[in-house]
Amino acid sequence: MNKLVTYMTSGRVATLTLNRPDKRNALNHNLVQALRAALAQAAQDTHVRVVVLTGAGTAFSAGADLEALQQLQTATPMENVADSENLAELFSDIYLHPKPIIAKVQGHAIAGGCGLAAVCDFSIVADHAKLGFTEVRIGFVPAIVMVFVLRKLGEAAARDLFLRGKLITSVEAAERGLVTQSVSALSLDEVVDNLAQELAHETSGSAVSLTKRMLAQVPGMGLREALTYATQMNAFARGTEDCQAGIAAFLSKTDPPWRA
Repeated sequence: MNKLVTYMTSGRVATLTLNRPDKRNALNHNLVQALRAALAQAAQDTHVRVVVLTGAGTAFSAGADLEALQQLQTATPMENVADSENLAELFSDIYLHPKPIIAKVQGHAIAGGCGLAAVCDFSIVADHAKLGFTEVRIGFVPAIVMVFVLRKLGEAAARDLFLRGKLITSVEAAERGLVTQSVSALSLDEVVDNLAQELAHETSGSAVSLTKRMLAQVPGMGLREALTYATQMNAFARGTEDCQAGIAAFLSKTDPPWRA
């Protein structure tokens, strides 16, 4: 039996591949669990600095597995809540992951699949791919992804995507800020690899992790609370090994240790 998510490393980069190509990598309970386990493995892997998330086959992800959702219609309310919580924790795992995550979107990313691409730190999308939140067109609600997309795009842009349920091109998704960049399918691997290598060798792992933590926390704070938090993080960062090594390397005109 094929693994639902494959985990491969090359140098400092771990690639997680959604592996239900026959179902267009639709998200069911088992796939969500497998992806969460792979993300946890990448977080603990001391050799890994960057995570790439992609899909097997022609689609990145078609979103929720509708056959699984249909079966859940006969489940108890508590069973439905548990299944929803599992999906919410997946998005949280990605958003709060200590390492930068790049979505390599080689095909269509729809509904929850579009949410997966959007919640990653970077999303590089093949130019033939379509993206969008189609939930309202089948009577469903983009509930969990909304929490993250609202933060990313703001209310006006999110309303247009969520209430109309239209698919848009990768170029338009990049122009709206939903994803990072639209590139030709032929250059997708190269662009993602170049970005992954830049993050792995030109940035400090601890500094990136702390910065990601702040990016997640600051938007929910008031001004004074945010400044207090920022002051504490600024002071803490100065004492980290990476900060001390980075400053020493800059002053001595040598490479910091993460470039090795």
